[in-house]
Amino acid sequence: MPARSGDPPLSAALSPLDPPWSDNPVAPSLDDFAALARAALDALPEPFRGLSQDVVLRVDDFADAETLEALGMEEPFELTGLYFGVDVGRRDEMGPAAEPSRIFLYRRPILDEWCERGDVGLSDLIAHVLIHEIGHHFGLTDDDIDRIEDD
Repeated sequence: MPARSGDPPLSAALSPLDPPWSDNPVAPSLDDFAALARAALDALPEPFRGLSQDVVLRVDDFADAETLEALGMEEPFELTGLYFGVDVGRRDEMGPAAEPSRIFLYRRPILDEWCERGDVGLSDLIAHVLIHEIGHHFGLTDDDIDRIEDD
C-alpha cells in the first residue's frame, strides 16, 4: 500500500505506542495489543482508512473452538487474524449488511510468530496481519494479497 506523500512509514506512526517489549519478559496485555492494532488502523492512508472506519476491530488471545472448526483448523496457533463480513465490493449487490464487518486479531499466535521470527517488530507484525485482513474487507483473496506482498 503506497503511503501518501509526506506520510511517515507505518512503523514510525506506531512507535509511540510500541514499548520495548523485547527487553521486557512480560507480553503486552490484550489492551496494549488492541492499542497497537488501533494505531495501525488509524495509520492507514486514505482512502483505505475511511473505507475501513466502520470495521469492528477485536483482539482475543485465540480464535474460539467454533471458528477453528469452521476453518478446519486443529491448532489455535495457526490463525493470527480473521475477517468476518461482507466485503466492500459486494455491499452494493447485497444491500446493507446485517452485522458490521469485523476483524479479529489473535494475540497469542501473533506473539508466538513474533518471537519465533525475531526479524520484525511487534507493531510491524500486527500491522501486517491487520492489513492482510483489511485486504479481505476490500474483496481480495489470500492469493491476491500474497501477490501484492510479493511485488
